[in-house]
Formats: sequence, C-alpha cells, structure tokens
Amino acid sequence: MPGTLYIVATPIGNLADMTPRAVEVLSGVDMIAAEDTRHSRGLLSHFGIRTPLFSCHKFNEDKRGDFFVSALLGGKDIALISDAGTPSISDPGHKLVGMAVACGIAVVAVCGANAIAAALSVSGFDASRFVFLGFMPRTVKEQAEVWDMLASGDITGVNKNTSIPAVFYESPLRIHKTLGLLEASYPTSSICLCNDLTKKFERTYRGTPAQVLAELSQNPSAKKGEYTGIALLPVIAKPENTAPTISLEAQLVDIMINNNCSLKDAANMLHETQKNLRIPGGKKAIYAATLRLKELWHE
Repeated sequence: MPGTLYIVATPIGNLADMTPRAVEVLSGVDMIAAEDTRHSRGLLSHFGIRTPLFSCHKFNEDKRGDFFVSALLGGKDIALISDAGTPSISDPGHKLVGMAVACGIAVVAVCGANAIAAALSVSGFDASRFVFLGFMPRTVKEQAEVWDMLASGDITGVNKNTSIPAVFYESPLRIHKTLGLLEASYPTSSICLCNDLTKKFERTYRGTPAQVLAELSQNPSAKKGEYTGIALLPVIAKPENTAPTISLEAQLVDIMINNNCSLKDAANMLHETQKNLRIPGGKKAIYAATLRLKELWHE
C-alpha cells in the first residue's frame, strides 16, 4: 500500500508558531524532503525531531521526485517542508505533489504559517477576493506591466469598477525600487507593507507609496527581513463603447448613397474597410446583409 505525502507548513520566523500536528507528522514520517537541509536541521533539532532529511529544492526537484515517488509507492510516508511557511507557494514542492497525484498517492496538507494570510489579516483590506503576484519582476518594464494589468482589471477579471488587494513578495534590496515605481504610476494606491513577519524586526507600514517610502527611509532596520506587501490600486475604468451599433444593411445603404454605386460595389467596399480596420464580420455576413436588402426592396 502506498504511503502518504504530507505538505507541512513551518514557521515563517517565530518558532512558537509551529503546530503540534506539524511536530507529530515530522516525527512520525519515514523521511523529510526539505528545501534546504542545513536550514531545516536547526528547526527539527529545536523540536527534537530526528527523521532522516533529504534535499528537495528547485534545482533538483525533477530528479529527486522519482526517488520520493518510488519511496511513497513502496509504502514510505514522506513530509515536504520549505525553509519557511507553506511549501509550493513561491517555494519548491508543486512538482513533487503533481508527480505523487499522478501516481495515485495521497497528498495531505498540514496547515500552518503563511505570509500571505498573515499580511492580509492585518491589512484592513477586504480580502474576500485577492490576487497573489508572487515575487515581483526585477525589471521596471515587467513591473509596470503587472501594475497596469492589475489597475485595468486584466489580471483579476472581476468588476472593472472594483479594486481588489494584490499581494506580492519583495526583497529588502528591491523594495524601494518597487514602491518607487508604484508611486510614479499610481500615487494614490493604498499600501500595507509587512516586514520581517513574526520576527525580531517585524513592522507594518501603511499609507500611499510615498508615505510608506518615507517611513522606510527613516527606519535603520528596513533592509532586514523579507517583505510581504499588499497594494490596493485605484481602478482605471476602460471606456465603454456607447456608440450605437449600425447594422450592415444601414452601412451598405450609406455607402451606396455617398458613393453613388451599386449594392455589389458597396459590399466590396465595406468588406475592404472591415479588413483594414480588423473589424469582425467577413464576406458571409455582408453577403447575407445584401440579400436582406434585396428582399426588403422587392416587398
């Protein structure tokens, strides 16, 4: 009988956030797949866990996946952990999970700390819907595209008159650049920026991008610890096409009058116009319109 793959969340900083269930599972499985075995040894030692450790990171997950799946099919129970938080969310793990699922192996979540949920819970924003952007792109162009898609609703796909929170991760070395770009493009955005969550230098900044940048500049510890940010951008409504739809028949008649031409010539001219403007319709629709006009004229 196959074993079980447990996806175990570990603390994002404060070791007191380790759940009793996580300790029980990590102690009871046959092996632990860890993002960084050196980092995880300290965590496991703190809780007296002596389960054998094997690496499973983004550079070896494909190759190691076969090893873990073989062990699972052989009846071994395995726990997957990342350096902090919940595996598979901006951390390695999803490939191994996918391989296990494909082989019919049971995958069980052992819930716990997660920076996304922690930041949203203290943001004060309506988080009934949100979008997760992961780590922000490094180039200015790519970041600008992300913010523009978010403001236009192209990312969220929800009501264009409704703004929803966007959660992102950023490093302390790039946070000023990211907020500076947001301030330049969307200065009235509302920001909740959480730094070093649950750890020694934990701090939450709130306000517009400019206000948060000003606070960051005054904090000598701003470059310590990772950032989880939430941005609420102003909605840029796309202009709606309020012009009335003109039927193909009306367009044909208008062309005939203005150009003093036959219905056939008008149809050819309308088709050329549609092609040049890339307007959907095509010859078949125009031909059908000419037939309807002929029927009307012969009534």
